[in-house]
Amino acid sequence: MTSTHPLRGMESRPRVSFEFFPPKSDEMEARLWETVKRLEPLRPAFVSVTYGAGGTTRERTARTVRRILEQSTLTPAAHLTCVDATREEIDAVVEEFAGFGVRRFVALRGDPVAGMGARYEPHPGGYANGADLVGALKAAGDFDISVSAYPEKHPESPDFSTDMDMLKRKVDNGATRAITQFFFDNDLYDRYVERVAKAGIDIPVVPGILPIHSFTQVAGFAGRCGASIPARLATRFEGLQSDPQTHQLVAAAVAAEQVHGLVERGIDDFHFYTMNRADLVFAVCHMIGVRPPARPGIEPAAA
Repeated sequence: MTSTHPLRGMESRPRVSFEFFPPKSDEMEARLWETVKRLEPLRPAFVSVTYGAGGTTRERTARTVRRILEQSTLTPAAHLTCVDATREEIDAVVEEFAGFGVRRFVALRGDPVAGMGARYEPHPGGYANGADLVGALKAAGDFDISVSAYPEKHPESPDFSTDMDMLKRKVDNGATRAITQFFFDNDLYDRYVERVAKAGIDIPVVPGILPIHSFTQVAGFAGRCGASIPARLATRFEGLQSDPQTHQLVAAAVAAEQVHGLVERGIDDFHFYTMNRADLVFAVCHMIGVRPPARPGIEPAAA
């Protein structure tokens, strides 16, 4: 099983969504907004804005979400985590976001306060995990709720059965869709979707795509979060640390190859981790037919 919504050979437009993170400086905010404006014409289903542990980016996340609502045509989804916060504090954040028009959330347990690899300890007065957070969101309003999924299983899970049990709890509590952690081997995604189906879980499992702006950074991050880097992929980026132009070209080819491979398997829904940069994401979307609408009076070029 690869998808319950076949693309029918590119006859229909793929659905895309994008992830941004809240900027830490005026310079980063300017770059984020350039990215937002560049990707806005692609008409994504929604854009998500990340949220730090214990509300460390709460104000910046709220400011970014509000600006997207007020100054763009995009539909924002606010991330929420359980980390280092009481139920009351999280409920107040939900109420705040809902108060200025947010109807979509990405509900996550979140990483341990000490960082990836450290032992996760639920806050004694907080929600224990992502499933509990989904339940609280659903009780608070009729929200669209995305949750996480792990093609190579969560790094803290002893096995895939444990992962499936948690995903099923999230769905039972009201999750709308699952978005996967990034991966670079499409067979991993296929096998994961098959596991989801065998577990009787019936929500879309959207592949999370990470264009490789810096192979060194992505490889380090992948090692911390349990995502594998195929040897063939590492080989493609060998020797490009000091050649950003070629690195960019290779990265575009790699991302396009992965997404095209998924399209050929019938996948028509993609979530891009943009890293607040538009170039590679825009290029890959163009290649799969997700493009700005044609301007009046301008005929599209013949194929």
